[in-house]
Amino acid sequence: MTVPLQDVGLPFATEDAGPAFAKFLHSLPDRPRLLGLGEALHGAEALLRLRNRVFRHLVEHEGYRSIAVESDCLAGLVVDGFVAGAPGSLDQVMREGFSHGFGRSQANRELVAWMRERNRGRAEADRLRFFGFDAPIEMMWAHSPRQALTALHRYLSAHAVRVPCEEGVIDRLLGDDERWTDEAAALDPSRSVGARAEVGELRLIVDDLRAALVAEAPRLIAATSRHDWWVACLRGRAAAGLLRYHAGMADTSDARLPRLMDLREAMMAENLCSIVDAEWERGPTLVFAHNRHLQKDPSRWQLARHALEWWSSGAIVGAQRGEQYAFVATALGTAPGQGIGAPPAGTLEDVLARLPGEAHLVDSASLAATLREAGVEPAARVGTSRDHSYFALDPARLDGSDAIAFLKRL
Repeated sequence: MTVPLQDVGLPFATEDAGPAFAKFLHSLPDRPRLLGLGEALHGAEALLRLRNRVFRHLVEHEGYRSIAVESDCLAGLVVDGFVAGAPGSLDQVMREGFSHGFGRSQANRELVAWMRERNRGRAEADRLRFFGFDAPIEMMWAHSPRQALTALHRYLSAHAVRVPCEEGVIDRLLGDDERWTDEAAALDPSRSVGARAEVGELRLIVDDLRAALVAEAPRLIAATSRHDWWVACLRGRAAAGLLRYHAGMADTSDARLPRLMDLREAMMAENLCSIVDAEWERGPTLVFAHNRHLQKDPSRWQLARHALEWWSSGAIVGAQRGEQYAFVATALGTAPGQGIGAPPAGTLEDVLARLPGEAHLVDSASLAATLREAGVEPAARVGTSRDHSYFALDPARLDGSDAIAFLKRL
């Protein structure tokens, strides 16, 4: 299959990928406030190290001052405090500051250590910030809203803001945390706490608390700081999102799984938009997550008998923020460590593998146009990995990204 790709791909070395990404940024009509870098699968340290190198270049040459990763937004506050200079050990921060087991990653550890060292002695306006933007949710369970809800209530109460109830009422309604984190509820809606009357009462309380955050914003920001108020808003979003998610887990209809997908992505998108607003005066943000969370087109997943489709957080943010958001997906040729062999003939990865060099940053629109002009319709790559988190790009939907970082071998 011969396709003239010489004008659509910018070669780069994975050890020095920053300049290629900077050139891509400068080719866009507007500089994005949020640059997404996707990963084709979870757990590949090489992709996380690529992210680290890109982020360092963006910090040193393009004015970036923050990074957001696919990890619990509340746990991310622990990492952000540490990189800003708070006391504590790196081991403890990696245990407490990441969800999904991502704290075990050596590349994530290197990122946190580098950010803390770079921040040393710098003015606050020039410090790097770390954000988790995922919901406080794991694969088989969701957190109790206790941490977020009680912290928000105490923040408002400490500054004499009228609150709808005493903290003891919230504690009574929450009950034992174990009933919120029951892993059996992931597959059995009857085990979920979400249908209980107390959850409805808590949702009304959270709604009132969040309204108070807005109504009293001038006084709260003056009494604390803009950052403290932003954190309180984050906790309000997390508490409301968790209560919605638990209610969704109690749904017994066929819409249950799609709804849970929607609710998680909506939380992620809200967090990303809030990060963009918080960082507006300091600089752009790099966001790193799975391609399926950052792509601009609908995400699809065949899970047993369920054909799931949902709007990713990237699609939501892209619709709301337009050219403030740009997304670079990653695609892989061969990845033996993840059980991915050579790309089958006729697939998009097979076409891209014919480019010279070890890696290329390919403009998605130019690639799609070149394929059309050449009369080539690449096949989708399916059933190629033992890793359940691996998804090949859909060659029929290249408009889901602005560019593709193709790595021949991982």
